[in-house]
Amino acid sequence: MSVLMTQPNAESPDSASRPAAPPTGYSVVQAYLKTLETAPGVYRMLDAESRVLYVGKARNLRARVSNYARPGHSPRIEKMISLTASMMFLTTRTETEALLLEQNLIKQLKPKYNVLLRDDKSFPNILVGKSHDYPQIKKHRGARKEKGSYFGPFASAGAVNRTLNQLQKAFLLRNCSDAMFESRTRPCLQYQIKRCSGPCVGLVSREEYADSVRDAERFLSGRSTRIQEELGQQMMAASEAMEFERAAALRDRIKALTQVQSAQGINPRGVAEADVIGLFQDAGQACVQVFFIRANQNWGNQDFYPRVSADMSPAEVMEAFVGQFYDNKDVPRQLILSDDMENADLMAAALSDKANRKVDLIVPQRGEKAELVASAVRNARESLARRMAESATQAKLLRGLAEAFGLDGPPGRIEVYDNSHIQGTNAVGAMIVAGPEGFMKNAYRKFNIKGEDLVPGDDFGMMKEVLNRRFSRLLKEDPDRDKGMWPDLLLIDGGAGQVSAVAEIMAEHGVQDVPMVGVAKGVDRDHGKEEFYRPGENAFALQRNDPVLYFVQRMRDEAHRFAIGTHRAKRAKSMAANPLDDIPGVGARRKKALLTHFGSAKAVSRANLSDLTAVEGVSDALAETIYNFFQDR
Repeated sequence: MSVLMTQPNAESPDSASRPAAPPTGYSVVQAYLKTLETAPGVYRMLDAESRVLYVGKARNLRARVSNYARPGHSPRIEKMISLTASMMFLTTRTETEALLLEQNLIKQLKPKYNVLLRDDKSFPNILVGKSHDYPQIKKHRGARKEKGSYFGPFASAGAVNRTLNQLQKAFLLRNCSDAMFESRTRPCLQYQIKRCSGPCVGLVSREEYADSVRDAERFLSGRSTRIQEELGQQMMAASEAMEFERAAALRDRIKALTQVQSAQGINPRGVAEADVIGLFQDAGQACVQVFFIRANQNWGNQDFYPRVSADMSPAEVMEAFVGQFYDNKDVPRQLILSDDMENADLMAAALSDKANRKVDLIVPQRGEKAELVASAVRNARESLARRMAESATQAKLLRGLAEAFGLDGPPGRIEVYDNSHIQGTNAVGAMIVAGPEGFMKNAYRKFNIKGEDLVPGDDFGMMKEVLNRRFSRLLKEDPDRDKGMWPDLLLIDGGAGQVSAVAEIMAEHGVQDVPMVGVAKGVDRDHGKEEFYRPGENAFALQRNDPVLYFVQRMRDEAHRFAIGTHRAKRAKSMAANPLDDIPGVGARRKKALLTHFGSAKAVSRANLSDLTAVEGVSDALAETIYNFFQDR
């Protein structure tokens, strides 16, 4: 049951037509106590503009809110109460439900006075597919919809790629797509460099390949010692039989497995499946380091920087982090924590319900698990120290940027734009974002250039389209500029022409207060000779050794890198596109039949009608459609 309670606006004695600001503070909180239930639930504290300040959960809503009705809190809580103009309540059946709902609402609403986990990306897994006679091994991220065995999570794509690289050497499993597998007529490069056994052309039997798949799954499940022993025995037998080439191949496979294990660093013997979570706080900031332990192997670590305040206890931060982190992730059997939390039993029950099995929360004091936690905390401390040093440098650079470009203050959000194309083809626009904490990669955006009336290679027109789409969306999604989506500075890759084009777009949208600067390469297009352009002003330059100049160059180069990468991905996709996909009536099954029969789309394009009708599932009418399609092209 949801109940929204607000305080009525009081009218000013001087003017009945102009309502005064609504009351805030302790009196507002106290007014709710008369009607509150003693049930468990979630409460929200809102300011005078109905923005959520804080989300909390309670076993007893009335008792919890009564704490806010009395003075004696930390400065942060006192400030929050002084801003509170209304509250919202939602009762739940159990306190566990309240805990889960609280963490969901915090992630959705991002209240100012809560601990907030800002980095909420998913983690990659290794997938051994099971929908094919010769399963593929590959990296997978996202929902587990594809049939197969999943192993993970890994801390990063790099950790997965390193492991896959060695697994291909050790077990010779294919990583090609099913379509490529079906179209091969001879072994690919992966076979030549001994990273695949060549199942696509029958160089390994289905039974032998299945044995390799089973060994790979055993290794990823932690049963690596037995596999290495078996491979060692096979190598000795091959050597005694004077099959030296086979013995060398087995030796290389054992070496690959050993390299996977050595690259993982920490491989605990007594911890089969757990996440090790270490927290370190300093100067009002926090870093949480997570080690992913699966199958007695370390599958990488990742650091996180939740938004905290100086008066938040480690128990409060740890509880908020765990609740938000596992909201959309699989929970391991154990969480090994550096700090206890305020509601450890409640959190364990909530995570167990989510995982449909028991989840243990452990704060070890001695032994191997304590050593793992100490390592995680040490990494968290070192990561936070580096981040704080970088933040101090970044703040100094932003102040210098404001001074160099005549801004009112250091920009909190800088948007940098660039285009990329080859003679107008596969044109894309790119936007990267930088701020006090460096590059904000989750805010990067790419734009597929859609203008049909653009002249190929028209950079001015492309920049106009990108900025027009960007600010049209901004005005729609954040018209009041209170969501942090608006830039404080625009950096455009280009000179006076690009700046003029952008200024036209801004004027059309009625946006006149966002500063913009064009960054153009100077004489000989040399780094250090950049010229800067602002609307209605003369071009100027910065000293070659000015740190602000290096800062701008780094942002411009990052935008260029992102634009080039986006363009290359689009071009590669267009080059890899199969013309059979564009033929009406040719779906996945008929496409596979055509490729299996002819070997390639190019061979299909050269086939005559009688050859096409010989393919299973291709009627006379469809054969004529396919034939006409390629003749028209």
